[in-house]
Amino acid sequence: MLFERFLNPERISMPDFDVDFSDAKRQLVIDYVSEKYGHDHVSQIITFGTMSARMVIRDVGRVLDYPYAETDKLAKMVPNELHITIKKAMEQNRELRELYEDDEKVRNILNISMGLEGMPRQASTHACGIVITKEPVDTYVPLYVRDRKYIYTIYYDNTRRIRPIKNGLLRT
Repeated sequence: MLFERFLNPERISMPDFDVDFSDAKRQLVIDYVSEKYGHDHVSQIITFGTMSARMVIRDVGRVLDYPYAETDKLAKMVPNELHITIKKAMEQNRELRELYEDDEKVRNILNISMGLEGMPRQASTHACGIVITKEPVDTYVPLYVRDRKYIYTIYYDNTRRIRPIKNGLLRT
């Protein structure tokens, strides 16, 4: 890639760069940069899986002890569409909307589900994201230590953004 791509004056945010390594060798690269720059100067990045429409309906049904077959049927009424919401599903699916209007149990499940929809469900480590800092990483961001090897993970949720400052260090 051309270096100019990263310093384009029309670019709104500071540049980052991506280097793809094979899944089989990626940990070797992480270990290398951790040894080279110091374990406290290198961090992976946390990522959050959020509750999608179908998933949250199944979870809420399970918590409320609603029969699985009925919860599953309800969840399958939500179209299998990327980023679909329960509200949008009710607009598209008349049967789902009628169940919501007529069945108090279904209305309860869907109301709770809509309140939880999009919320983080589980945390994991981003497959490739690595941050290397001049000062120890915890100078700039909160960290999560995932195991006894002191492999750090930056612990911000999806709503917070990391932005560079003049000297290239990361700030929130």
